[in-house]
Amino acid sequence: MKILALPGSLRAASLNSALLRVIARLAPAEISIRQFDGMAHLPLFNPDLEHLNLLPVQSLREAIRAADVLLIASPEYAHGITGVMKNALDWMVSCEVFVNKPVAILNASPRATHADASLREIIKMMSGDIIADASITLAIVGARLDEEGMLADPGITADLRGALAAMQAHLSSRAAV
Repeated sequence: MKILALPGSLRAASLNSALLRVIARLAPAEISIRQFDGMAHLPLFNPDLEHLNLLPVQSLREAIRAADVLLIASPEYAHGITGVMKNALDWMVSCEVFVNKPVAILNASPRATHADASLREIIKMMSGDIIADASITLAIVGARLDEEGMLADPGITADLRGALAAMQAHLSSRAAV
């Protein structure tokens, strides 16, 4: 299984990016998780530019197309998803790569309910296939945990391993149909 991880923050010390790195470290050998590193290079969304096939946008589209599952971890800013995440998703609206794409959402804060709900609504509108059992909320923000601390926490690692198992089960059920 190939998973593309999309971080919703450009911050070097982002807990959401760290969470994506942690789940990648926990993944068994048969699961490959690659974090998309081009979020900062995406131009601001402008429908007038879509026909230009801009390289950063094409890179994201190709990465999503090649992935079996899309894994998103994005913080909440001002009761919404980050501009970085919204911009990336806006570039995907007019193409087919998101249609029926399995998507799992990691939420690093139980208080980030507005962004989580908004992200789910956007993905549904884009016809993404949200994997409910793999979309989890963890209490990372405020716990003063770095990447190593997350890896040492048995509750966090169990939840992340459970999310990975749910992604695998979801793909297996889709393949059986």
